[in-house]
Amino acid sequence: MPLQNRVDPFGAIHAVPERGLFTGNRGIIHDPETKTLLKKRWALPAWIICVCEYQGRRREPMGRNRPGGKAGWTELFFLDEPTALAAGHRPCFFCQRARASEFLGCFGEAVAIAQPRAPQVDARLHKERFASSRKPLPPMQAEEIARLPDGAMVAIGGVPFAVRGGVLLRWSFAGYGKPVGIETATGGSTSLALITPATTVAVLAAGFAPIWHASARGDQAP
Repeated sequence: MPLQNRVDPFGAIHAVPERGLFTGNRGIIHDPETKTLLKKRWALPAWIICVCEYQGRRREPMGRNRPGGKAGWTELFFLDEPTALAAGHRPCFFCQRARASEFLGCFGEAVAIAQPRAPQVDARLHKERFASSRKPLPPMQAEEIARLPDGAMVAIGGVPFAVRGGVLLRWSFAGYGKPVGIETATGGSTSLALITPATTVAVLAAGFAPIWHASARGDQAP
């Protein structure tokens, strides 16, 4: 039976078979005895994205991965970077320092901070991400979606879509659907909202290019 450690773009954690391209964490939020989540869904404001393979290290998901048999950080899994970024995570400085530095540099450019620091990013994201802020998603107009950078995610009638190359890709744990034109996808819906935190949208607009799941590659919608 799958463990409850797969994350959707809204930041909710599910038990599904699909793992995805990336792992990451929000601190220790599981019981290693039962391998189930605690009531809390984060232990730290730093929500990070990690690579699944790093220097040959092996971990037991939701197990006891700290010295002395204690619970280590709870392994969460994401379809790809756009998914993790939408959920409010950012690259890890330990296992992918170059990627994290690039993200931080784009953050500094976006918010005009000469020497940005990771805690500054974390503090902003913690206030903006849906899963930790508990605030409603920012509503959008259909014409605003066309101005979003690639990798941003929106909700249309509560369904997540990713922006890529001027079209939308419907998200699922198994991958993305075929490209759909923005006008076709929105289709007069009155329920449009931005999922990706505003800070991360600014980072994407400043040039950070997320790593996509292979299913995102496809023909452009008419």
